[in-house]
Amino acid sequence: MGKEFPIIETKRLILRQVTTEDAEDLFTYLSDKDVVKHMGLEPFKTVNDVWDEIRWYDSIFKEGTGIRWGITLKDSGKVIGSCGFLNMLTKHYRTEVGFELSKDYWGKGIASEALEAVVKYGYQHFQLERIEALIEPNNLPSQKLVEKQGFKREGLLRHYEFTCGKFDDLYMYSIIKEDL
Repeated sequence: MGKEFPIIETKRLILRQVTTEDAEDLFTYLSDKDVVKHMGLEPFKTVNDVWDEIRWYDSIFKEGTGIRWGITLKDSGKVIGSCGFLNMLTKHYRTEVGFELSKDYWGKGIASEALEAVVKYGYQHFQLERIEALIEPNNLPSQKLVEKQGFKREGLLRHYEFTCGKFDDLYMYSIIKEDL
């Protein structure tokens, strides 16, 4: 990956690099238990927690193991969520996709618009063959979202992650290049 952080534009959104200046915007949704409950995170308590998250975004981009875009509305520029790749394995041409969105913007097709753009970008710029999404069984909105984008459910990964003091089952979804 080059040093230059790519910007993606869609009809309503600009997906861009998140900076420490966006910390308050991120805190708004990362401190919301309904937003983070399916992410295997406890709600963020302070803006310092957000700085750690932003540092993680920067580190995966620098290392080439992922990229996380801040989702902003064209008219406001405020970060209302994020979407991007993590655990990218270039050797195997695959990555995982993740996303979250501030509750105020649920149900408006914004996450869908961002995910579609990010998936397309991944296939065009990262020579990917496979994009995975790992989703908790009770997170029906995210399952519907990825299914609408053409992801297929492959199976249940039992006790796949240990988060917030418990083991979580996760559905494995994937989309491969020829599905598009």
